[in-house]
Amino acid sequence: MEKVKHLLIVDDDAEIRELLTGFLTQRGYRVSVAGSGNEMRRELSRWSIDLIILDIMLPGEDGLSLCRSVRESSTVPIIMLTAVTGDADRIVGLEVGADDYLEKPFNPRELLARMKAIFRRVSGGASDGEEELSGPVKNRQFRFAGWQLHEGKREVRSPEKFIVHLSSGEFALLVAFLERPQTVLTRDDLINATRGVEAIAFDRSIDIQISRLRRKLEVDSDKPRLIKTVRGQGYIFAEQVKQSSETVPHQDQRS
Repeated sequence: MEKVKHLLIVDDDAEIRELLTGFLTQRGYRVSVAGSGNEMRRELSRWSIDLIILDIMLPGEDGLSLCRSVRESSTVPIIMLTAVTGDADRIVGLEVGADDYLEKPFNPRELLARMKAIFRRVSGGASDGEEELSGPVKNRQFRFAGWQLHEGKREVRSPEKFIVHLSSGEFALLVAFLERPQTVLTRDDLINATRGVEAIAFDRSIDIQISRLRRKLEVDSDKPRLIKTVRGQGYIFAEQVKQSSETVPHQDQRS
């Protein structure tokens, strides 16, 4: 059987933790909860978490700091929550590595839709809870400017062979560029490739993700050589890309 997705809800509001735990458990997810940064780290050390729902306003260390800390060693998807209206927290949250963002109060069904969009992106397009059990799987590999991306392993290695940690959004964005090198991609092209049609993007979200990606890939992110801006149109991946793939059979795990 397919592994049940394990979620971690980090919020100091006990009512929100209880509400989301009940809602998500009823929909087949496994849920752990934490009310502070220390409790979050404890849960992360105990379990393999598939997605974190992280409130910005927490006692002690806040959600932005915790998100930044997680991103130093993990690509686990993170959806941030905040009671503050406006773009400021949203922009900072995306800059430190969040995959998506919701303002309180929110409809739990909207949270569920955004979670499913992220899981589809992480799994390469399959719907959450669905698994293609027939036909071969292609594990694509891309090489560019000494870098290597292995799609099946969700792994990116630098020219020095070091693994570079990318969030699920950054990884999907890089794959979108590598699939269409030396082609101008608009923001809408990139939003569709990385966030899914159910996610609600805002004007600066893709720009922020590209800025984060440049900082991880470029020698000088202020003078990018890989991902270049095409004024008034979008972005272009300027380097040549070599792609290869290996075909492996599906393993039907339903028996």
